[in-house]
Amino acid sequence: MKILVIGHPDAVLGFSLAGVGGRVATTVAEVNQALDEAQANKDIGIVLVTQDVAELIPARMEHLNLRSTVPLVVEIPSRGGVPEGQASLGDIVLKAIGIKL
Repeated sequence: MKILVIGHPDAVLGFSLAGVGGRVATTVAEVNQALDEAQANKDIGIVLVTQDVAELIPARMEHLNLRSTVPLVVEIPSRGGVPEGQASLGDIVLKAIGIKL
């Protein structure tokens, strides 16, 4: 299974350097289209959505966080880093897939 990142251009570029595919999304329509395509693709097992992009579609992200199984949709920190009181990217990945970064 593959991992896909949806988010800011810098995040997509950074993950692509590690071999992870991605989709740049900066509008509600782009985010929804990217998520629809990811959910329809049987090869994608995990979708990482940057926090700034997730804030564009809060209701859908809440629904996906509660009900999504495959692909697993995980919100990750944006360029600004982790807001105080929220889990780090390493903690999120550990909880989602059991791998410690």
